[in-house]
Amino acid sequence: MTAESLSPPEAAEETEPTPLRMRSVMGTFASGVTVVTGIGPGGAPVGFACQSFASVSLEPALVLFCADHRGRAWPGIRESGRFTVNILAAEQTDLCGRFGSSRGRKYEGLHWELSRWGTPSLPGVLTRVHADVYDVHGAGDHDVVVGRVLALETVADREPMLFFRGGFGVESPAPALPAPDVWGWGDHWG
Repeated sequence: MTAESLSPPEAAEETEPTPLRMRSVMGTFASGVTVVTGIGPGGAPVGFACQSFASVSLEPALVLFCADHRGRAWPGIRESGRFTVNILAAEQTDLCGRFGSSRGRKYEGLHWELSRWGTPSLPGVLTRVHADVYDVHGAGDHDVVVGRVLALETVADREPMLFFRGGFGVESPAPALPAPDVWGWGDHWG
């Protein structure tokens, strides 16, 4: 194929990457939802909702997540050096809400257990990934955290929670330009 035979790109809106526009455009990428948990200062359990989670490598087994520098949970997890990624099921919106907001009640009234790795395991999730902090890279207002996987735990076989265009699921997505205080976007995860 030559350059002359290529069709011009489809016409599209092109704008500067303002924070609101970034949220809107990046919201068109459906992602799973997790809660990253760990133990903070004084042995207190901490955690935050996180969409930016991915597998990095099979050998060695590595995963990554991104955490906001301004978050309250991430500094404690970083200091302890260990975390668990709890992958949420579709119906776990309450659990997501607990950890997706700085105003959330997190562990209050929640039945959770300490894993053999010393990190909080949340109830009824699809999967748990237990890991040590392997590497941290600063990237803008977030840290890209690479974890070395210690163990994988399959808990349930149900539909996963998906976040798309400011809402849960992809059947009837919210408008492409959500209000700034939509779940997670008005808070500082991590």
